[in-house]
Amino acid sequence: MKYHILKETIVYDGFLKIKQALITHDRFQKDNPVTCTREALDKAGFVAVLLFEKDTDQIILINQFRYPSIENGNGWLLEIPAGGVEKEEGIIEAGIREVEEETGYVLTDLEHIQTCFTSPGITSERMHLYYSEVTQGDKKSKGGGAPDEDEDIQICKYSVKEIHTLLNSEIVVDAKSIIALQWLMLNKL
Repeated sequence: MKYHILKETIVYDGFLKIKQALITHDRFQKDNPVTCTREALDKAGFVAVLLFEKDTDQIILINQFRYPSIENGNGWLLEIPAGGVEKEEGIIEAGIREVEEETGYVLTDLEHIQTCFTSPGITSERMHLYYSEVTQGDKKSKGGGAPDEDEDIQICKYSVKEIHTLLNSEIVVDAKSIIALQWLMLNKL
């Protein structure tokens, strides 16, 4: 199977970047290729970390306002810590930094869960999902977000016994967090 990008332009270049492309690609069922126009949100990957506080048997989630979610919710989402990978930063470094900024916990070890596309029909974004165990003693600062980014993050702890309820009552509706919590149930509990 082959494809050719005939033309590609950036149609929006702000906080987000949107590309438009004229593409020809092979088909599974027909001999002749198809030519179509597609748009994509061109977005770098991000890292997300599921935190398990082993001395209290709790998972650590964050609650924050997410503008795109207001159309189908109240805007605040309960999720695992996550954030973008800076240009001169590795994925592991970004995960450690984001967790410390958002929760105040300092990590020493990350276990890779999965790397995947978040929504390949519309974006190039990939999620790098990790797991880390911490203790209460690993909390070195207040957390709540990076001061220079004016983040407003609430740190929330839940017993691992509550994971099933969090997932089944639709309290956690964020895909990265659902994947991470299901992984935890299958692999660690």
